[in-house]
Amino acid sequence: MFTPRGTPSSGRRQAPRTGGRKSVSAAQPGLLFSPRRSAVTARSTPTRVQGHAALDSHHFDIQTFGSSLPVKVMEALTMADVDDQISVKVEASGWAWMVCGEQLIIWKVSQTSVAKLSVCKDLQLPSSEFAYSADLISITSSRALAVSPDGSARFWPSLAHDGTYTETSLDFAGNVCNYVAAVKGGSFIVSSYRGHLLRLTPDSSGKLQQRPVQQGQGMLSGIGRRVSSLFGIRGQPADITVSTVFSVLWVKETGCLYSLSSCGLSKWEVDENSETQVLSWSTNQIITDSITDAIWDSESNYSEIKKGVNVSYLDMQYTGLVVLAAAWHPGDTPCVAYFCLVTLAESIAPSPDLLTVEVTKYNPPFQVHGSILQKTRVVLPEPSSPAAYLYNEELVFTCSTGAGRGGLAEEKISFSSPGDRIRGGGVCAGLPVFFSQNSGLVAVLARESASLLPETMEDSLCTSVAGPEQYVMFTGLLIGDSTPPKIDSVAQEDKTKLLKQAFLQFCRHDLVGAQSMVDELFPSDGEGSAELDAVVTQIDLDLVDDYPACDPRWAESVPDEGAGFTLTSLILLHQLEDKMKAHRCLMDFLLQTGLLDRLASTMVRMSPMATRLLLCEHAEKLSAAIVLKNHHAKHPELVNTAILSALKKSNTDILTNLTPADVFFREVSQISSIFECLLDEEEKALKEHSDAARWAEVVLNVNDIVKDMLQAAAQYRETKASLYRAPENCGPEPEYIPWTASGGAGGVRTVITRQHELILRVAYPHADVELRGMLSEQLVALLDSLLSGYVAQLTSLRRAGQQERYVTLENEYTQKRSELLAPLLELGQHQWVAALAEKYCDFDILVQLCERTENQSRLQQYMVKFADQNFADFLFRWYMEKGKRGKLLSQPIATHQQLASFLQAHDHLSWLHDIHVQDYQRAHRTLYSQANMETRYFSKKKTLLALSKLTALASDMPEAVHHIVEQERFQLHQETLPKQLLDEKQLNPDSMPLLSPRNLINLYICDENRGANEYDFKKALDLLEYLEEDRVDLDALKREIFSKALKKDWKESYNAKSAYSARVCFVFVHTGVSLQSYLPDVKDLLQEDELESLKSKPYFEFLLRANYEHYQKAQI
Repeated sequence: MFTPRGTPSSGRRQAPRTGGRKSVSAAQPGLLFSPRRSAVTARSTPTRVQGHAALDSHHFDIQTFGSSLPVKVMEALTMADVDDQISVKVEASGWAWMVCGEQLIIWKVSQTSVAKLSVCKDLQLPSSEFAYSADLISITSSRALAVSPDGSARFWPSLAHDGTYTETSLDFAGNVCNYVAAVKGGSFIVSSYRGHLLRLTPDSSGKLQQRPVQQGQGMLSGIGRRVSSLFGIRGQPADITVSTVFSVLWVKETGCLYSLSSCGLSKWEVDENSETQVLSWSTNQIITDSITDAIWDSESNYSEIKKGVNVSYLDMQYTGLVVLAAAWHPGDTPCVAYFCLVTLAESIAPSPDLLTVEVTKYNPPFQVHGSILQKTRVVLPEPSSPAAYLYNEELVFTCSTGAGRGGLAEEKISFSSPGDRIRGGGVCAGLPVFFSQNSGLVAVLARESASLLPETMEDSLCTSVAGPEQYVMFTGLLIGDSTPPKIDSVAQEDKTKLLKQAFLQFCRHDLVGAQSMVDELFPSDGEGSAELDAVVTQIDLDLVDDYPACDPRWAESVPDEGAGFTLTSLILLHQLEDKMKAHRCLMDFLLQTGLLDRLASTMVRMSPMATRLLLCEHAEKLSAAIVLKNHHAKHPELVNTAILSALKKSNTDILTNLTPADVFFREVSQISSIFECLLDEEEKALKEHSDAARWAEVVLNVNDIVKDMLQAAAQYRETKASLYRAPENCGPEPEYIPWTASGGAGGVRTVITRQHELILRVAYPHADVELRGMLSEQLVALLDSLLSGYVAQLTSLRRAGQQERYVTLENEYTQKRSELLAPLLELGQHQWVAALAEKYCDFDILVQLCERTENQSRLQQYMVKFADQNFADFLFRWYMEKGKRGKLLSQPIATHQQLASFLQAHDHLSWLHDIHVQDYQRAHRTLYSQANMETRYFSKKKTLLALSKLTALASDMPEAVHHIVEQERFQLHQETLPKQLLDEKQLNPDSMPLLSPRNLINLYICDENRGANEYDFKKALDLLEYLEEDRVDLDALKREIFSKALKKDWKESYNAKSAYSARVCFVFVHTGVSLQSYLPDVKDLLQEDELESLKSKPYFEFLLRANYEHYQKAQI
């Protein structure tokens, strides 16, 4: 979030001194020192400074801090020459020191008024041709190190024995030193202006051992520039030259050291004996661009101004990493220096999305050789507060970092009374403490009556609560100048107005009064939570859609906006920023009074939504509106046309004294209506212009506007998630559909889908290579917003009772994701498709991408990266479905275990993998099991048994081989069925079904087996052993087989020697098989219906009995 510049204010220039020592800042122009801060352990009780000019401050008290200054400090100030440079530093540990010439005075700041408890040491510094600074001194555990600017180090092992010290000359190759920081292990880090860092460690004798600080390449090496830029990551500069160090910061709580230089920001993790450089960020260009955007982007000639902007880095502190910078443009009239606080979110690398730029209203005239710019520092007292204090020799300026809720009223507190100067500062006991030459240590404390709200927002709220005629009385009530009326005197029935009144009291630091009103309006044991939700929602909506009553343009005419509208843009940006601050105050009010945890749900877009998330939505829309206003300055024609269209669709009137932008940006809650109108303008340009050069600019600008607005909203939602988190033990909440994921007419999801179609169907085919790349990059960013909305929606449904809705939405999400990414894959935009598919786990797209590019190594990387999401199983299943079994079974060794697990459910393939890995026993078990389960196809069962037999032989399993041979013997009966019979029965040997023993018997003895011989009947009899005796009448089957054979004998002119029945018996005799077990009794045989026609034949019974007796005797 960027804060627009404030109105330039006058600053006081200190007359430059002449003579004396060389100034280090003069020797190294543009470079400053940085005070450091540590954890606050106690809070002192300051007393008000009497007779100080700052008593006229509207919002702050200036109070003395701690006990009186030591006598030696007072004497040094009295004896100092006018040319002596005096600097002071105060640390949270309670140590303070002053450098005056070559004199160093160290004292312990007493937290009581008893001065005799203070410890004070007067030490002599090494001689130097350059002036000393308090930044060249560091104290830890009663040990002190002082380094002269030209590199001479003096170390006192114990301040109790201040006469004992050691000296060492530091190897800085003639460069001037600028910072000293005490770190872990009793050692110190010393830096020079030119980027040299040394670590000094005292040995047991007190002698300092020095070595260079270990350097590294950070964590950004190897990240592709284009893909990483999608997520805001930028790599290091390709050519690292000699750097210039602006500030060095040691953060004791995290054990990290930071260095801000002309090459960027570096970070080391420091332990007792070593240090590791973990990050090296190229921040300078990103910070410069962000500051430039925040200050000058509303100018009509912004592109020209951007080229001439200068940015100087002044200081760095840690409450989160905050950099103080000043920016100016020499062409501005008048030329002023804009002081900015830049908060960097620590991540892989900085990007504009991870920066918060707060442009303060301290904007003194820029002077090339002035000391105001070069000597301005920042103090950040509380890690959890955005309160910030800028200071230089003449003043303290109170402001906010812009990175959190609340903050300070912006005010300049002057210390320019005769003889007075601020000589330094720091944080002690959790307070901002400054050293005034006239008053000593003083603390700047916010007065309790100062409102947290911006003045314009407070006026508007007061008016809405009391009405215009009661406004004066009501504001008097808030500041304690009037007798408070009864709670129902403002509006007896309107709880919205009454809660607004409580909110205003809270903003005036009357927490007790605010809580009392809240308890009376909404008792914690009472009912009416729906009413509370409605009231809170209405108040927040009133804030974000507030009419800027203090903007004179709502009462007077304004110039034509087409002429540059710099004033209009600046005022609108201020109004949007004030609304954001007011929203933050409201959230703080709800949290402090306990109302936030009592909020339930509200109807939004025809469905319920958690009220907390609706409040977050309002802030997200404010963030998006600020981004849109910045684009309004860059692309006035496009945005103005879209704004007019949006107002026309909503039937909103535009008063003659207002611009369309005034009206549109006032109603922030409807900011998303601009999206559809922008697409209408884009579609119009595509239809009217066939030349890509004419429509490309419109398409690219529309993409940028929509993308940046959605990203700003998403960033706010992500970074402020803890503020809107549901309370513990909260009941089930409704499904969360972010406004950035809304569907239907004009919904963001609908808009992005439409834009996707417009780009790929209309714009992309007519674009050149460069334009296609730009369009693809923008489209991917839009799709990222759409898909992230689905993810947020699905996340809200992961709870009991929502499984059916979750599955339905997940299927919709999966289908939509595929529909959006597949066209990009077809167009060959592999890099962007991979980025999105990886982020949103579209495994199908990832596999298709790897198959198209034949990139097997990337597939293996995905198996590792998405191992917890079973990517390997998806890949194997994908190969199965696509019939790519060769690729499935040719996986690298690293995936064999995963493949084996997957194939457990696919036995028809698992045995191939087992053979591949030479697990023959497992392959045999699988094949044998498959063969036993096969009941449909004869050839398949035969093949499975053969393979099972081979694997059994390979694994040396003789018993398994025996069982398989038995089955193969049975299968041989089906395999040797006569071809004539198969043709007659229309059975294909390759596809015929697996036949049962009974079916095989029927086939062998049937009449269609016209070529049947004794072996066919013998096979039919052999098949009897495969039948279960208790389920089949085997004797009847034997009679049936022999009767068929006898009937065939007599049909073919019976001959005793050539009869089939006789030849069957002959085969039995010669094979040694007992006839007794096969031959049925003659009497039973003659009773068969099959032989009814033969009984009347002469000699039939005689010959039958004769054959029986002959073969029975032959076997004896």
